[in-house]
Amino acid sequence: MAGFDGTSVPAELRAFAKEYDLGGVVLFARNVESAEQVAELAMDARHLGRDLPAWVGVDQEGGRVARLREPFTRWPPMSTLGRSGDDGLAARFATALARELAAVGISLDFAPVLDVLTRSPNPAIGDRALSTDADVVSRLGGVLIETWQTNGIAACAKHFPGHGDTSADSHDEMPLVEADLERLRAVELQPFRAAVAARVASVMVGHLFVPALDDREPATLSRTIIRGLLRDELGFDGVVFTDDLDMKAVADRHAVGPLVVGAIDAGCDGLLLCGPDHGKQVDAVEALIHAIEDETLPLDAIERSMSRHRRMKERFIVPEVRRPRPGRELETLIGAEAHQIIAHEMAQFA
Repeated sequence: MAGFDGTSVPAELRAFAKEYDLGGVVLFARNVESAEQVAELAMDARHLGRDLPAWVGVDQEGGRVARLREPFTRWPPMSTLGRSGDDGLAARFATALARELAAVGISLDFAPVLDVLTRSPNPAIGDRALSTDADVVSRLGGVLIETWQTNGIAACAKHFPGHGDTSADSHDEMPLVEADLERLRAVELQPFRAAVAARVASVMVGHLFVPALDDREPATLSRTIIRGLLRDELGFDGVVFTDDLDMKAVADRHAVGPLVVGAIDAGCDGLLLCGPDHGKQVDAVEALIHAIEDETLPLDAIERSMSRHRRMKERFIVPEVRRPRPGRELETLIGAEAHQIIAHEMAQFA
């Protein structure tokens, strides 16, 4: 899944998709001008996929991680839901957010954050976390996942196996999780078990070094963490995405070719390259092609990953690809008064 600059699909990305196909795009604030423009962009981006529509993904959590700003509803951080402890409020929020995302053609939200905030300050997570209590994160996270997905938006539980007990930000450096295995199972992993039980469509693996699980590789590149823990122990058979591979935690340590091959070999199904460097994206795909040709990556594993994507896309974006709503209809829905009331109710728990 590729990032890009500008408010329309650039020619370089269109050429990339024509030659190699494309799993999807990831939108950022740099791609957003208006609701109507996002709807047109999403429609265009979906057609970049050859066999199946491409994902149109976004990080729309609420609080400081929200790529869609006004006129879209500005949601308070998720810590407000945690303080409220209110399942009904969480469901109302998730329904409203899903309605706005679906209205502009976004099919995948890289949320909810299921990290349990057990260390403060935590520059990466902070008020993005629902709570410091694993039970609260598990319960409310499950409500968000089920509500988004009932309303047609694929959810993505992140950042596996848990970013809440760290003091570093993977955008800048490799975070260390020092918890032992007993603690990890009791706290960090609990919300992800709940997410699997809620049939979450996808999970994002964080760039995290967790010696109790793997004392050699970060989670993104760890067969033990992805195949052994997430797949085998937790029983997750949906799509596993990497976090952005342009983040310094991994980008400063690995060239893009070995990085993407290592992530797929570890068990990831989808690679996020969110920067606008199309040359780097081409290098990533060519590295995968060579790794399949020389059997570094077994073809049957690749086919299993593609099957997971197909199932997920058939669940959320196939067969109907809707035309964008008319501008007046979008204006009525985006940032609707009813949504603003929900946001105000959440803000009371700030």
